[in-house]
Amino acid sequence: MLVAAGAPAAASLSPSDLTKLSIDELANLEVSAVSKTAEPIGTAPAAVYVITSDDIRRSGATTLAEILRLAPKLQVGRVDAGDYAVSARGFNIGTANKLLVMIDGRSVYTPLYAGVYWDMQSVMPAEIDHIEVVSGPGGTLWGSNAVNGVINVVTRDAASSEGALVRASGGNADYNVAARLGSAVGTAGHFKVYAEKLEQGETLTAAGIDAGDIWQLTQAGGRFDWQQENETYTVQGDYYEGRNKPSPTARIALRGGNILGRYGAQIGDGALQVQAYFDHTSRAVVNGIVDALDTYDITGHYAFGSGSHSIVAGGGYRTTSDRLTPFGKSAFLDPAHRILHLGNVFVQDGIALTPSLKLTLGIKAEHNSYTGMEFMPDARLAWQVAPATLLWAAVSRATRTPSRFDRDLYNTGILAGGPNFQSENVIAYEAGYRGQPFANASLSISVFYNAYDDLRTTAPTGGAAVFPLVIANGLEGRTYGIEAWGSIDPTPWWRLKAGFNALHKDLKLKPGAISILGTQTEGNDPDHQFSVRSQMSFAHGLEFDTGLRAIASLPNPAVPAYVEVDARIGWVASNRLQFALSGFNLLDSQHAEFIVTSPPRREQRRTLYASARWGF
Repeated sequence: MLVAAGAPAAASLSPSDLTKLSIDELANLEVSAVSKTAEPIGTAPAAVYVITSDDIRRSGATTLAEILRLAPKLQVGRVDAGDYAVSARGFNIGTANKLLVMIDGRSVYTPLYAGVYWDMQSVMPAEIDHIEVVSGPGGTLWGSNAVNGVINVVTRDAASSEGALVRASGGNADYNVAARLGSAVGTAGHFKVYAEKLEQGETLTAAGIDAGDIWQLTQAGGRFDWQQENETYTVQGDYYEGRNKPSPTARIALRGGNILGRYGAQIGDGALQVQAYFDHTSRAVVNGIVDALDTYDITGHYAFGSGSHSIVAGGGYRTTSDRLTPFGKSAFLDPAHRILHLGNVFVQDGIALTPSLKLTLGIKAEHNSYTGMEFMPDARLAWQVAPATLLWAAVSRATRTPSRFDRDLYNTGILAGGPNFQSENVIAYEAGYRGQPFANASLSISVFYNAYDDLRTTAPTGGAAVFPLVIANGLEGRTYGIEAWGSIDPTPWWRLKAGFNALHKDLKLKPGAISILGTQTEGNDPDHQFSVRSQMSFAHGLEFDTGLRAIASLPNPAVPAYVEVDARIGWVASNRLQFALSGFNLLDSQHAEFIVTSPPRREQRRTLYASARWGF
């Protein structure tokens, strides 16, 4: 157990850490990922799931990717000790590129391949307020990478983090140590600082041998919030370093940092928000290649009401500057340095047709350096059948604009990039139900049909020549499926949560198109998956939590279907002190979850660890 020095007066843990929300309270949780304005999840016309702070605490998970397993709609597969493949509604690959992820409004998208480096996304679990997971397009509000879903990670403000908190865990493979210190500043301000270090232990080869891929990450940061009358100011930032080997002399695989500023104000009957951030990363990609990226981003929007209309309008501008340093004869980017620009404006209007019927119309116009102007419209209809029953339907268009890999990846005589690669597009049709069939139960069901065009292929040059290959837009197809999740409290001390989703993909080459790799570059997805979690709270602060997930097989590369169980025994000794024993992947000594061609096959091992959490 670590002890923070110089702590302020004793403070207890946040009440939301120690008690579960009721079914009614869960239905009234406010989310902002659907409309950019806070609204109860029970009235949001989208397939949205919220991971609460209590869910996170009781899962025992210590990394963001593992926490995302709590959303039954997501496909999460571990690739190696530090990396994951995460997607919504399919198209999951090691460099998945159709899911937008934000941490406190800061996009963690990389223009290198239009996805997320999961090994460098660390958020201290105890500092997460909630996570909003929206499946389905969100391009109208969030832009060109929100094709199949949006993840919005919201951390606690500094006012909710007063006092000190220390958490330590360790076991047969992983360990994690984190500390946070927060305090008031005058009568209107609050600050907090934090630091954490985690080690994710080696995965195993198929033969059961340690794979030697230990991942270590150290991160520190802080946040300052100030509020006076109708104005709020936030400044926050993080710095991190990661290593792929335990040796103190090992080369650092990545380092980076970010700083974000946000201003909010109530202006008349409306609300204004302006946000800007800078982000720098530098990482070894493969075989000594180093990729450095600087991102500058500013956005703003104004939300107001006028009669039966609820309008939000705004825009943003982002510029990224990257430089790739090649190594030997490895593939590299041509040009090695490129500055990309992305600008947008959007407007969305929620129209109350009747007291129970609302039509939402929106459109975003976005201009990027590769393909110019793209338009992403959206229409949603919500019918509040009863106070606790919502029916909704939507049709949306979203795009994924070209990444550096799509346009500029080059290897002499083998690959010549994609000079003519255009944006990938989807038109998505969705419908859903959200309600409380009983006072102690909630249920959400959504169905979807997505029509994709101009998906990525790797094609021969043309004519008699096969090489060099080029990146093209030779695929089209359809996906459809169903997502269902719910929660029930059989007794006041027992909660059950379950989720199921099924996905069917039908992708094919467009007439006249050729692809060397077929359709396998567009995802390795299970056709169904199921999960159930049980949370039991007994007398004297004892807790017993279990989770089961059943994942269907993956086709290519082949990964067998598997069923796994996680469990946690916790003791809330007081409102300041907690202990827990957690176990993951308890049914098998090892199993594969997701395989990419490089590095070789890695398999999850059974892990056990103990943890302690102290607030003062």
